[in-house]
Amino acid sequence: MQTQPNRRRELGAFLRSRRERITPDQAGLPHTGRRRTPGLRREELALLAGISATWYTYLEQGRDIRASDQVLDALASALRLDRHERRHLFELAGHTAAAETGEPEQLAAEVAAVPLLLQPHPAYIIDGNYDVLSRNQAADELFPHLTTAVDRPANFARWVFLEPAARTVLVDWEIEARGLLARLRTLAGRHSGDPRYTRLIDELNAGSPEARAWWPQYDVQVRHGGRKRLRRPGHGVTDFAYTAFHLAEHPEQTLVVYTDTDTDTVTDPDNGKSAD
Repeated sequence: MQTQPNRRRELGAFLRSRRERITPDQAGLPHTGRRRTPGLRREELALLAGISATWYTYLEQGRDIRASDQVLDALASALRLDRHERRHLFELAGHTAAAETGEPEQLAAEVAAVPLLLQPHPAYIIDGNYDVLSRNQAADELFPHLTTAVDRPANFARWVFLEPAARTVLVDWEIEARGLLARLRTLAGRHSGDPRYTRLIDELNAGSPEARAWWPQYDVQVRHGGRKRLRRPGHGVTDFAYTAFHLAEHPEQTLVVYTDTDTDTVTDPDNGKSAD
């Protein structure tokens, strides 16, 4: 699919702006005397990216051509784009950003502290593939055994499908699990080259017959707030409202906060105990 004219013009303008901010010294190129333009020349950038100077000129001019993932990767490296700029480059070129690093997301210390400030309300921050980046004690108590391995971060999708306790805690387990898998499908589609998603999906399919059966159905959802019935030890079934907040600088990082909405006693049909 070719990119639209406006997007092609924006792509050219973006490439030009990033080319003009890099000096030959930064790029490791020799001095060639007086320069009439700031930054790198088009042919210099093309050389660094290993592509034709004429073809790159057409791309920057907004002509109706399509760049491959490999070319976009080479340009992103030559232009020293950060992860947000790289994603923007792929989107302007009409691609989903592929071949991502596979490294876990990082949280600023002040952001990681937010769930701790929300205690005693259960709260956690997850990234796009449901790795749990930060959580408070109330979340640990509400979702027991969330951390199942010392060599990788806690992951909410892994907990729902592979941790036996999840089927006890989540009263409506199938509804919740199907919804989570549909949201994971949506996010994985935006990161088709990111090994974090590939590894997680392979693990869910290998360990859960439900995930293996539902994944090919291609259900999709976006993250949202709502209500859940959760079974808490010693409290029975409790109705929770949960709200999802997307972080401004990292929109796929999501702060989720739970609030106990019960005002009356709720009886657990499985154990006969009552909630406070």
